[in-house]
Amino acid sequence: MEEDAGLFAKVEALDSVPLVETERDKLEDPGFEVASPPPEAEDEPHVRCSRPEKGHSATSANKREEKTAPRDRIQALHLRRTLDHLEKLHREKDVFIEKTREELRACRQRAGLLTEQQDSVAARVATEREATNMAAVGRLQALSGRLRVELEKEQCLQARAVATLRDSESAMWHIEIQEGRLEGVRKRAQEEATSARRCLQVQAARRLHREEEALVKVERNRLLRVRRSMYLQKEHGVRHQRLVEDAQKNHKVAVKLLKASLGRIREQERKERKESLEHLKRRMEAVLALKGSIAANRETLRKFQAWGQAKAALAEQRAQVEKAEILAHGGDAFKHLFHQRRYQELEAQNRAFEEEQRLRKQEIVSRILKEEAKEDARKKKACPPAKATARLTLRDKAWSYVAHICEGKATAAMTCCPLQLQEIDSPAHPRTSRLVEAVSSESVQGGSGNVTGKSGMLAEPEIPGLWSEDCDSYQVPKEDMDQKPVRGTKVDKDILARTVEQLPSRIVHKQVASGHSFKGQPFHSKPKLIHFKDFDIGKVYKKKIRLVNATYMINYCKLVGVEEHLKDFVHIDFDPPGPMSAGMSCEVLVTFKPMINKDLEGNVSFLAQTGGFSIPLKCSTKKCSVSLDKELVDFGSCVVGETASQAITLTNIGSLGTRFRFLRASESCEVDTSPLALNTSDLFTYKDKGFYDKIVPSFSEGQKDGDESSPLDTPSPKESGKLGSKEPEVGPVESEGMTVPTITALPVGEDQAEISLGEVTEGDISPFSSIRVPIIFTPVIPGAVHTRFKVMFKNQQCPTLCFRAVGVAMDVPVWVPKPQVDLKICMYDRLYQDSVLVRTRSKATLRLTFEVCKELRAHIELLPETGYIQALSSYSVQLKFLPRHSLPEDAGKYFDKETRVLEAPVTIQVSDQFVDIQPNDGFGTILPLETLHLDVTFQPSEAKEYDFELLCKSEISRCFRLTCRAVGVHPPLDLSHHQIKFAATSLYGTSVATLYVINSHLSTSPLTHSVPRIGSEDASPVGPTTFEFLLPPDSPITISPSVGTVLPGKKCLVQVAFQPGLSSKLVRKEAFQALAKELEARKDTATPRKDLQRPSFSRLQLQDRGQLVQASPRQPLELQKPDVNSSSDEYLAAQAALARSFQGKFDKFVVPCVLASGDIKDRKGMEPLSFSPHNTLFLELWCPAVAPAIVVTSDKGKTISNFGDIAVGHRCIKKVSIQNISSEDLAVDFSVLNPSGPFVLLNPIRELPAGETRVLALSFSPQESVLAQEMLDIITRRGTLSLTLMGTGVASTITCSIEGGVLNMGYVIARESVSSGFQLQNNSPLPIKFSMRLDSLSNGRTEGRQQVPQFLASRDQRTDIVGTQNLSGQSVFSVVPVEGILEPSRAQDFTVTFSPDHESLYFSDQLQVTLFDKMLSHQILLKGAAREHMMFVEGGDPLDVPVESLTMTPTLALERREEAEELKPILVTLNYVQLDTDTPAPPATRELQVGCIRTTQLTPKKSIEFSLDSIASLQHKGFTIEPSRGAVERGQTKTISISWVPPAYFDPDHPLTASALLQLRGDVKETYKVLLVAQVVTSP
Repeated sequence: MEEDAGLFAKVEALDSVPLVETERDKLEDPGFEVASPPPEAEDEPHVRCSRPEKGHSATSANKREEKTAPRDRIQALHLRRTLDHLEKLHREKDVFIEKTREELRACRQRAGLLTEQQDSVAARVATEREATNMAAVGRLQALSGRLRVELEKEQCLQARAVATLRDSESAMWHIEIQEGRLEGVRKRAQEEATSARRCLQVQAARRLHREEEALVKVERNRLLRVRRSMYLQKEHGVRHQRLVEDAQKNHKVAVKLLKASLGRIREQERKERKESLEHLKRRMEAVLALKGSIAANRETLRKFQAWGQAKAALAEQRAQVEKAEILAHGGDAFKHLFHQRRYQELEAQNRAFEEEQRLRKQEIVSRILKEEAKEDARKKKACPPAKATARLTLRDKAWSYVAHICEGKATAAMTCCPLQLQEIDSPAHPRTSRLVEAVSSESVQGGSGNVTGKSGMLAEPEIPGLWSEDCDSYQVPKEDMDQKPVRGTKVDKDILARTVEQLPSRIVHKQVASGHSFKGQPFHSKPKLIHFKDFDIGKVYKKKIRLVNATYMINYCKLVGVEEHLKDFVHIDFDPPGPMSAGMSCEVLVTFKPMINKDLEGNVSFLAQTGGFSIPLKCSTKKCSVSLDKELVDFGSCVVGETASQAITLTNIGSLGTRFRFLRASESCEVDTSPLALNTSDLFTYKDKGFYDKIVPSFSEGQKDGDESSPLDTPSPKESGKLGSKEPEVGPVESEGMTVPTITALPVGEDQAEISLGEVTEGDISPFSSIRVPIIFTPVIPGAVHTRFKVMFKNQQCPTLCFRAVGVAMDVPVWVPKPQVDLKICMYDRLYQDSVLVRTRSKATLRLTFEVCKELRAHIELLPETGYIQALSSYSVQLKFLPRHSLPEDAGKYFDKETRVLEAPVTIQVSDQFVDIQPNDGFGTILPLETLHLDVTFQPSEAKEYDFELLCKSEISRCFRLTCRAVGVHPPLDLSHHQIKFAATSLYGTSVATLYVINSHLSTSPLTHSVPRIGSEDASPVGPTTFEFLLPPDSPITISPSVGTVLPGKKCLVQVAFQPGLSSKLVRKEAFQALAKELEARKDTATPRKDLQRPSFSRLQLQDRGQLVQASPRQPLELQKPDVNSSSDEYLAAQAALARSFQGKFDKFVVPCVLASGDIKDRKGMEPLSFSPHNTLFLELWCPAVAPAIVVTSDKGKTISNFGDIAVGHRCIKKVSIQNISSEDLAVDFSVLNPSGPFVLLNPIRELPAGETRVLALSFSPQESVLAQEMLDIITRRGTLSLTLMGTGVASTITCSIEGGVLNMGYVIARESVSSGFQLQNNSPLPIKFSMRLDSLSNGRTEGRQQVPQFLASRDQRTDIVGTQNLSGQSVFSVVPVEGILEPSRAQDFTVTFSPDHESLYFSDQLQVTLFDKMLSHQILLKGAAREHMMFVEGGDPLDVPVESLTMTPTLALERREEAEELKPILVTLNYVQLDTDTPAPPATRELQVGCIRTTQLTPKKSIEFSLDSIASLQHKGFTIEPSRGAVERGQTKTISISWVPPAYFDPDHPLTASALLQLRGDVKETYKVLLVAQVVTSP
């Protein structure tokens, strides 16, 4: 009836539509009026798709269209709305009439059924009346009355339905009449639409025709361009073929002549090599002769020195005799000697003055000669001679060119053709001095590159014909010059441009799969780089690559080609495989045939359906890659007089060999100017040798007649100080008729004299090989020695390598000339002997003690163990070695079990040596008004007071005495090491060394051992002793523990850590400079303000402080410096820049360790212990810092990787980029992370090439809620880089608003739905990804179906959660949203919808809340029930299983359903608990719920009614039911309470049973039979 009312309301709304003014006809029914179409609509033309006829005027037509167009559109709009409204009313009215007829049919069926029941009841009443059963008669009469009342209701309902049907049919007729009236309008509208579509098709056909014409024109132009291009290519091919043939002919001639030239060159080289060897031999003989002469001169010098000393002694003796004679005669000897000395001094001054005058005269004469020579040269330049008519030889041309270079005329001489030289009639041999300058500056210092460039200009072609002047250059034919451009007209260019623009859009297509668009390279190449390494010209190289389809779908691949500069050398063989599925691959063959010796790089281009891609191609020539294994050769400490040797390895990892030469850094090719040195120099190629050999002979001749020769060897200052005189000058030496030119030696320092190269200093290094070169250290004078060396190569591509050699020479009065004793191969139980020679440079007798390490005292013996060595002499010790079978076990670390080599130390101790004077052992020379500082080192051997004198003597026998007093202290503690030399540590790296603080003071008895004391004071007490290391401020040293206590006889382990770093002041300064540069750049790019009268201000936004600082531009930059924070970006960038440019640093720290008696725990409060300044130990630390080999380039150089907060059970991956900034490849190793920890290194690398960057993937997977931190050390032989890994595991916790984990959706009408909501709260500080899953949709549900059905088990044993589901296959429960992210401290609302499609009471499912697709957080049980009707009864004991049958329940018609209706049982069991017979117990109570379901369907009743019969009989049996009848509104429930108290006649042994009928009346009538079972129990 509600639908009927709604339809009538729509009809009334339709009646209110205003009619068109021109409408004449009206509907017959005044209560139902519908707007009719205007008459203009019937006369309206269909569609104006064609032009108006010629007879009509265009002006009048336009005016009429302007007037009628708006009105026609409005009328058409009204008509369409009216038609749509009528169609909608027609459909709704049809549906309503159909439903009304169904209801009327049902009503008639119910009325007929009631009539039949009434007749049946009347018959039964007559029967029972005849049987005089009045109770049954009364009951049947009451039933007959109810049937009559229901029949009357059905008749009334039938009458209303008939009236409603009649009204609906009447309204339907009116609607059909109105539709009939508007049928013409509908047809015209359809015709108009058809005409419009036809017009659009005509326009589309015309447009398609125009496009086809344009396409034909484009194709015609393309064919024309193709024919023109083919013609040009053919012409080009013909010309190219002619050129190739000519080039081949010329090549054959050139090869023939080149072979002849190469033969002559090789023959000349053999001659030159033979001559050089002969010259080398002669030079060696001359050098040997020179060395003998030097030795003889030194011996003569020693004789002269001895003669001079004897002469001085004789003169002194004469002076004493003369003094005695004067005194004997009574004269003044002092005055006589004074006058005699003044006379000698005056004569010496006269001789010196005369010598000075002679030298000045020689200097003036030499200057005059030089000026005259310059004047002659200037005159020759001013008046050049006439040119010679004869042709000069190549030698003369070369000399002329060199002369012009020396005189600054090289540019003018080369203005003509580069292959010809100007003919000069000047002398072929220029002056020697100029030639020497030219050779030294251009050839030697400039390198081979300069000489080659200059000599190339001197070269004259040896092969006539190819380089002849008669050969004309190629000229372009006239027809080619007059040919028009091949690109066509402007129109053709425009068409071509448009076609090229449209071509990619036609070929390339965007690929989308599952809503994801593919991005990136469509095909992956294996390998990623096509690299041809170390190729040879003329050979053919082939490589196969594999292309893998990396897109989502089928793709195609087409070869585009290689770049233009690679087409002559690279050929690609690729057969397109057609459509390729995702993951499929194909092969490409790349063929490379090199024709030139040059590195090539380019790309091989391909075209796929999703876009183009390319593969890089690289061709590398053979190269020479040389490197040294170390840049520092450290000999450490070495005793003066001994010899130490270390080797440095030169490695060539390239495929090309070269020639090398080791030199000192100060040496150059100017040192040796002999022909041998010039011919064998590696700085010139064979092309330059001819030119160079022509220069050298004249140079040697000129040198011979040049300036005076200089001394061959100049002694060092140390040698001069020792000898006290100079070596005589050595002139030229003649050997075998050959004049050896005098050589000016470079000043050789003492470092270079002490550190030298071995025998192998030059040679050839082959590809992929290495050579070891020895470096020898022979200290002569105490002190630090530092020498630089360089390695030069003939190959110009190899850079010059440099390395340093350092050592420390110690002046020990005793040394061993042979520090190593090699007994060769020995056998067990055999005696081997050798002598060890010990020398001394002391002028006093010394006591020596020889000690063998305690591990080898049973195998090695030195005889004698103690001896005395005399002054300036030697001492021999006998070494006895008797190896026994227990040697491997006794020797321990000194014996290598793999090589079975024994290396053991032997100690020589010198007694009574506690004073040392340095430098030079106290020897030296002091000049007038000069001050020398000498270091006196005191090393006491025992604790006592020392008082001694130091005597200083001069050469004039003057003596100076220095009184020294000292106190020897024996501290109570000792250090296991007093000096620690850290390895070279990179910046921000860490080096750790360990030492022990030892307390060996166990007794105060001086008889057993040396007791700790200060001088002659009392011995220190025995007991715990406290130590404390005092570190210097701002030092990179850490000592742990720095304070401690050591008990007697114990030792304490101390760790010393060295962690170099950059000072914060230096880093801030670098950051300020970077900010200043940035500010200046901003000022330069800023636009100046126009208003110059007002003061301008510049603003600088500081990132680390986040505030705006204003400063005047005139203010100095230092006043604008902000406080750069150590965690700011500027600070980190400056720190990384300084670390990269760090050049190394060496620091030496002396850390004092003060001592105090007592335990640190015994002090009172903060009272300090009494540390003695005398009992102080000193720890010396050598701390070399170098630049890091590996640096972090990601995250602004931070070495701390903080993963932040990560949910427990999840993984976070962070990438760290490291770069090798050193000049060599490094092998990389990593420290072991905790196997049970959360940190994992996913991609460890084994090698990091020089200059390259690698990315490390670090994973953090916390398993518990805790802060984790570990250190990852990246270890290389150049240093260690430590990365700090940090992360926090956070537990993901969420709370649910559903208590108990059960969400009951209640009762729903079948095929309707109801929704309910709940909320999840995120209580963790992390965003949480969640997903909702239903068990009914899980894959594991199919496994459970193979097991025994759950309804066969007892109710307590049932574990099934998923209950009845929809018959359509759709899930009965659904939840929204299914997945998402819960933000921290936020809540998310969820909506659960229950949509059953059939009736059942056992709909159930389980909703699982999963976090991060891994962790199960909550399980929510979903329940619901569905009914076909709006009423339900809930409660009682279960009588069936909660599982539906697999068979379909047939749906009966309404009439048959009422006929087949049966009573539904409800079992209610009441247990009356009787604990005490004397005390009455409360009644047993149960409840039933009667409810009415809220529905959206139109039902005649808004509520339901319920009633229970037989209330009186139930009360008689003790049952009380309240209420027994009532009504329930929609969406409400009402409780029926059933209580029972046993009546007086109740038998406890037999349960009491009763029944009652519960009737529900709503849209249908349902009857339930309530079975009541009551019993008395004694326990609950």
